Amino acid sequence: MNCIVIDDEPLARVGMKELISNFSVLNQVGEFNNTSNADRFLNDNKVDLIFLDIEIPGVDGLEFAKTIAPEILIIFTTAYKEYAVESYAFNAIDYLLKPILLSRFEKSVTKATKIHQLLSLKKSEVKNITKEYVFIKADRRYYKVLFQKILYIEGLKDYVVIHTDNDKIITAMNLKTIHQKLPQDKFIRVSKSYIVNSIAIESFDRHTVFIQKNEIPIGSVYQEAFFKQYLGETL
Repeated sequence: MNCIVIDDEPLARVGMKELISNFSVLNQVGEFNNTSNADRFLNDNKVDLIFLDIEIPGVDGLEFAKTIAPEILIIFTTAYKEYAVESYAFNAIDYLLKPILLSRFEKSVTKATKIHQLLSLKKSEVKNITKEYVFIKADRRYYKVLFQKILYIEGLKDYVVIHTDNDKIITAMNLKTIHQKLPQDKFIRVSKSYIVNSIAIESFDRHTVFIQKNEIPIGSVYQEAFFKQYLGETL
């Protein structure tokens, strides 16, 4: 993945360059101390991922993020916790607090790589949802996906990935929209990034749903609704 670093602090840019150098999947093609220069670079160069500081002189990171093409992934890097919630409104895939540990950076790179690979797949289109299945159009054909085959649905930027027993189907739709179209008694929203199929759940605790080899986190704001819908009781 071609990546760039935008940070007004020279030492921070050096630190990011050292972190990036540990991962062969990343190819740093530029570094910038302001968003204006970075914007000009993006107009003429292919960039897949931006490590973006927030408090930058001139146009700050949050404002700049509004102008970035949706196919470019954003990971915010900042020393300030208070921007975390706001940052996810810009479809940022992660939020790294300085000083950034290598182990934490690795998790972020793994996530970015996964999303980049999925977004490079041929896109499909949800055409119709019934009580028992969803029709998805891809390659000029309509495929019927039974609800019972769906394990969980993952939100990635402006797309969702439908995980089935043996396939991953990516389609242009946000998680909230597809959840509203699905049977609410079968599919449960467990976090800002995941919907699970209730019949696929093998076990769960207060914080995690286990489906086959997958561990799906339960967001704190979704815990009460999950336990009430799935067990008929509150925590």
